[in-house]
Amino acid sequence: MKNVHPEFSFQSRELEGQIEGTLGDPPNKKNYDMMVGALVSEYAGGSGLDDVNLMAFALVDCIKFKDPKGLMREAADYEGTDPARVFAMAECTSEEGRAMYEAMTANYPELARQAIITAFLYKNQGRWEDEDRSLDRLGEGDEGDDDDMDGTAASDDFTQLFDPEGGERE
Repeated sequence: MKNVHPEFSFQSRELEGQIEGTLGDPPNKKNYDMMVGALVSEYAGGSGLDDVNLMAFALVDCIKFKDPKGLMREAADYEGTDPARVFAMAECTSEEGRAMYEAMTANYPELARQAIITAFLYKNQGRWEDEDRSLDRLGEGDEGDDDDMDGTAASDDFTQLFDPEGGERE
């Protein structure tokens, strides 16, 4: 199991939510197919929203991954440096899918890179895991507040300056 960049894990979870939300309960494949068809058509025509999740949604059913190990390496860096390297690791083979893939990669190279990796992570959830950022995990090894405050605590002499009666503190 490999950790991926937190933004990629977030985007993958968001994509899962969008797909499940579009399918509905009970699942309505017709609505889902209409949504995917509309997205593919928009992106294949060279337009469409510049949104990572919508791009990944359009890609998820038609994309094939040629280099899964390479995509896992790329998932460690959300910004990336060479989108063309990621483009070579995947493909869409249907006519409309290929047109969409070419238009996305030409018109939105950075977003297309992120969408390809997001679709890959969504379809391969068993290959990676979220970095645990829960409070319990972040608190591991923390002994709590130290009783010895390294001399930074106010002394009784100092605190009695502000005691209106000048007496002992309870």
